[in-house]
Amino acid sequence: MKQTFFVLTALAIAVTTSIPFVSCISNTKAGNTNGEVVLRQDSLVKRGSYWVSPIGYDDCHSPKKFDPNGVEIDRQHRFSDYLSTTPGSKVNTCVMKNRWVLFAMDLTSSFGPRGRSCSANISSDAPGISNRKEEQFFKALPEGKSKGLKESHPLLPPMPWFVYKNMSATDIKAIFS
Repeated sequence: MKQTFFVLTALAIAVTTSIPFVSCISNTKAGNTNGEVVLRQDSLVKRGSYWVSPIGYDDCHSPKKFDPNGVEIDRQHRFSDYLSTTPGSKVNTCVMKNRWVLFAMDLTSSFGPRGRSCSANISSDAPGISNRKEEQFFKALPEGKSKGLKESHPLLPPMPWFVYKNMSATDIKAIFS
């Protein structure tokens, strides 16, 4: 009896806490036959916000503030990439000859065999990706093309686009939203 009660309670909690997710994915358009979930814009934005955190967008694309309590995202410059006002430091290229890659302290730039690689500005501001089309985002993320342009160079490491290519079209659209 107690075991049945605990199972039913756990099931009720699971169903109750997953309602926002269930309602999010149930907003499909009638007649959608390709199997891809179609979400309303507000649901896309929520889902995109969800994905951006565990995928680590802030880790590479947001400058950090360092204080006695540790590291925190610079919310004023979130997703704005490497700031030109960040104090630079001399790079010890000797370690790179031994197959090492070096990262700036806030992780927005790295130095490796191909030289310096800075994260892109993916903010919704004008210098960011606000002027880019969704098609460009789909070319950049799953295909690894810089700025989402067909003829552009591949995205350089450490951008893990080869991992994102496995995401569903709905999730990539949500991240863009």
